[in-house]
Amino acid sequence: MTISPFQRCQAWAVARLWQLLSHASPARLWLFSKLLVASISPLLKRERAVTRVNLEVVYPDLSSRERAALARDSLRHSTATMLELGFAWQGDEDKVAASIVEVHGQELLEDARQSGQGAIVLAPHFGNWEVLNFWLSRHFPFTAMYEPPKLAPLDPIIRAGRERCGASLVPTNPRGVAALLKALKRGEAVGILPDQEPDWGSGVFAPFFGRPAYTATLLPKLVARTSARVVTGVALRRPGRGYALHFLAADERVYSSDEVTSCSGVNASVEAAIALEPAQYQWEYKRYSKTLQEQREDPDFRRHRLYSKRNLHG
Repeated sequence: MTISPFQRCQAWAVARLWQLLSHASPARLWLFSKLLVASISPLLKRERAVTRVNLEVVYPDLSSRERAALARDSLRHSTATMLELGFAWQGDEDKVAASIVEVHGQELLEDARQSGQGAIVLAPHFGNWEVLNFWLSRHFPFTAMYEPPKLAPLDPIIRAGRERCGASLVPTNPRGVAALLKALKRGEAVGILPDQEPDWGSGVFAPFFGRPAYTATLLPKLVARTSARVVTGVALRRPGRGYALHFLAADERVYSSDEVTSCSGVNASVEAAIALEPAQYQWEYKRYSKTLQEQREDPDFRRHRLYSKRNLHG
């Protein structure tokens, strides 16, 4: 893979920024996020538009003013997460650990591991999932899937940050799935992202806040092969204080042998985590890009797309 001088410059600037921000406390980074999101808001047209459309689907009963306020809060939290990457990956380990001021539901993970079946942690894009990875890898043998960044020079920095407390990163391919299965059969913990839209052929449509969302079938396959227990994990931001970790029992449908039913349980588990504080979810992600009409090869499938130019600019 050829890396252009411009990409190298970009990667150097990002890496330098992470290094500088690694010395700041979460409280200072939260204050900085307010200033930054206000200054870059005009540049976030796509993010603001997608967030608006998603919130209209998910919270139709809110007033337009309430959704606008939620969108502003959500974009600030997303900005704070980006600023906190250096802290989570390169900050002093004792300081990162001290920033985790509450842990709720740890017994769910302990019980799963003591049963010998292993624990699958569903880690949605909520709060600061890198802080969650930090805590998990310090407390349990922990394996997670990892996809290298588009800026290749950043790969060793990100990998080192995520692995520094003992986490094992595996690729997002069959070899990685095999590694997850082996870890679960050893009674360990593994982490998967439950709210990323997979490629065609790797998912099924299941309701997410009442609308069909193409959802990965990795979780049902892992459960079927291992009988592992499933827990949802999030690192909720406590502005000015740090983070509160919450581990929640997954919706019981995740254990179904039917993939659609199991994926419905996955999405319901994500919904339960979001309910802790909706503003901390990454609403700017296009969760509903794929449609049933496209899967059925409906020639008019484009009309059913949620993120059409008309919807995003309406």
